[in-house]
Amino acid sequence: PGQRRPAPPGAGLMFGWLRRRQAPRPIPDALWQDTLARYPFLGDRPAAELEQLRALTAGFLATKEFHGAQGFVITDEVAVDIAAQAVLPVLHLGLRWYDDFVGIVVHPDEVVARREFVDDAGVVHHYDEVLAGEAMEGGPVMLSWRDVVDAGTAAREGYNVVIHEFVHKLDMRDGEPDGCPPLPSAQARRDWLAVMQAEYDAFREQVIIAERFGGEPPWMDAYGAQSIDEFFAVASEAYFVNRARFGAGHAGLLRLLDSFYKPLNT
Repeated sequence: PGQRRPAPPGAGLMFGWLRRRQAPRPIPDALWQDTLARYPFLGDRPAAELEQLRALTAGFLATKEFHGAQGFVITDEVAVDIAAQAVLPVLHLGLRWYDDFVGIVVHPDEVVARREFVDDAGVVHHYDEVLAGEAMEGGPVMLSWRDVVDAGTAAREGYNVVIHEFVHKLDMRDGEPDGCPPLPSAQARRDWLAVMQAEYDAFREQVIIAERFGGEPPWMDAYGAQSIDEFFAVASEAYFVNRARFGAGHAGLLRLLDSFYKPLNT
């Protein structure tokens, strides 16, 4: 969705984002303001959150390594744009939630991945899957730069590939992705999944009715109907980039996500 702009020219890395450093370096003001201008949903928050967002973005850049694939060049703008969106889910949780990986691999466009699965009869099936991003348990995050740069305009549709993949990282911290991040107690987990499962079931039904019977499609990305963990990621990206629209259609889910992400504007 939205207007796609080309990848930036292969300018040098002024601050060496490819190298891990012992301490964060301040993000130059002009660079930071350009990022906020490209992605208005980043700047649409209280001043205290903006200050925290900038600090966490610098901390993220100090501990992660960016790698360009297929000749893609990582510039300061690329690194800051991705980092600022990546830290939104942990803005009030802290960067320790991302301490299980280091690498972010950026492709210029979507990637076609070869997949296989074994059915109940033991037959192996192969298929191709087009990916805008992927988060690997204990491993790197892969992103399509074209999808990243569309995020400013795609926010009206609740779409954001960076947030989506980094929420998967949160989901996987306690094992296989299941639509629930690590929570402080078994009861908290049961309460979370009760709400998430009900919301997922309703969303999936809406997607099925839209696709099979011509019903009204959901506002959020229909990909969320694939599984409850994808629904958690899809709901979270919509929550962060278009809170008002998300809350209008998912008041219960808004309260649930607020209880975890803890924004200041609640």
